[in-house]
Amino acid sequence: MKMNRKLTWMLLFGVATLFTQCKDSGDEVEVDDENELITSVTLKFTESGTNTVTSFSYKDPDGDGGNAPTKFDTVSLKANTSYTLAVEFLDESKTPVDNITEEITEKSDEHLLVFTPSPASLLTYTYGDKDKNNYPIGLTGTAKAGVAGTGKLKVQLRHQPNAKNGTPGPGSDDVNLDFNVKVK
Repeated sequence: MKMNRKLTWMLLFGVATLFTQCKDSGDEVEVDDENELITSVTLKFTESGTNTVTSFSYKDPDGDGGNAPTKFDTVSLKANTSYTLAVEFLDESKTPVDNITEEITEKSDEHLLVFTPSPASLLTYTYGDKDKNNYPIGLTGTAKAGVAGTGKLKVQLRHQPNAKNGTPGPGSDDVNLDFNVKVK
């Protein structure tokens, strides 16, 4: 009888342990999306009133870190001129090339492009696109060059899954580049 009681308690303890350690797969926490690998960024400026498109690119075939970029153009714009600006992102480490711009469009509620000129008078940017929550995206917009001068244009693609609020924070950078700019 004592042996049966011990066996019953051991069996009960084993079953209780089994139930406390097993989780239903529906209870698992989903990991946030990872940052995209982006090896190429192209800024396409179309001068207002014309069909003239001038592109400026950054290329780093192995991505951030490792080897230095193979191309980093200086953006050259006309003073006091408005442009339509479209931005393209690619992952050229894959065959075929992965168009990250399409993924950004599909997940626009998780991405924000931020354009920061230095000095601020160098350029102004107005967003031309919005996500489903009415927050800016930045894949298209209007850029207006200021007076002649030189400086930098920081281009950041902010990755903000489940946190986008129309501002650069919170989130992490998929891209953070400082283009040299000449306005003449």
